[in-house]
Amino acid sequence: MAANTDIMRAVCALALTGLLLASGGARAGLFDDDEARKQIADLRSQTEADKKRLDERLARIEAAVQDRKPLVDLALLIDGLKQDMARLRGQIEVLVNQTEQLEKRQKDLYVDLDNRLRKLEQAPVAEAKPAAPVIDAAAENKTYESALNQFKLGNYQSAIASFQSFMAGYPQSALLPSAQYWVGNAYFTLRDYKVAIATQQKLIASWPDSAKASDAMLNIASSQSEMGDARASRETMQNLVKKYPGTPAAEQARQRLSRR
Repeated sequence: MAANTDIMRAVCALALTGLLLASGGARAGLFDDDEARKQIADLRSQTEADKKRLDERLARIEAAVQDRKPLVDLALLIDGLKQDMARLRGQIEVLVNQTEQLEKRQKDLYVDLDNRLRKLEQAPVAEAKPAAPVIDAAAENKTYESALNQFKLGNYQSAIASFQSFMAGYPQSALLPSAQYWVGNAYFTLRDYKVAIATQQKLIASWPDSAKASDAMLNIASSQSEMGDARASRETMQNLVKKYPGTPAAEQARQRLSRR
């Protein structure tokens, strides 16, 4: 009876392990850090190998039960299975941590790029109107920063509402393309891919020459990929490379296409 109880626990733990692996893989697929992705892929491969060994041990345990081998042999098999599962749990924790760090690194990178582009976009406006609009510009920047901070904190619904409010309050702002992009990116993170695509398509149609247009196309391709439409995603990335060559988004698209 004790041996059967251990076997049931082992099977349940093994099923939980599989769910964690699937979750970790889905999260990692959203980002593009080549070195980190390679490390995660290597660890996942090792974890899958360990899972295969667990399956083999479980099969031997089942065979031992059917053959009615002595409880000592059965206990040794179960003990080995528990050790493998402990090691596998450790590998899963490392894998989850790496994907979380990759997600944070990507988010920080996008925010940093956005801040740099914003300074470049606002430079001509500051030169054309050096005096009167200073107070308005300060309020505009504060409102935009507040919305961006919501995104950085992971409050994506709040970020969407804040950026939409910003666009309504500052309809002539040079930051409108950036605000529109972050709305689409927030919807993507919330896995509302259809709305993310529509939001980014509006950006491209309204501001085709914006520095954010290429990022919007890449976000569309990512949304299409997450929806399972690999063909549409590939075509979008091919159009991105042609339409916005030399941009960081186009380079990421080339790397993705080369891996397919």
